[in-house]
Amino acid sequence: MSGGYNAGFALIVVLFILLIIVGAAYIY
Repeated sequence: MSGGYNAGFALIVVLFILLIIVGAAYIY
């Protein structure tokens, strides 16, 4: 694995977590 792939994967994970948080806040 290259560093760029790891960085991109981490970025996707962070964005996914933020999406869940925003979605939960919107539901509440």
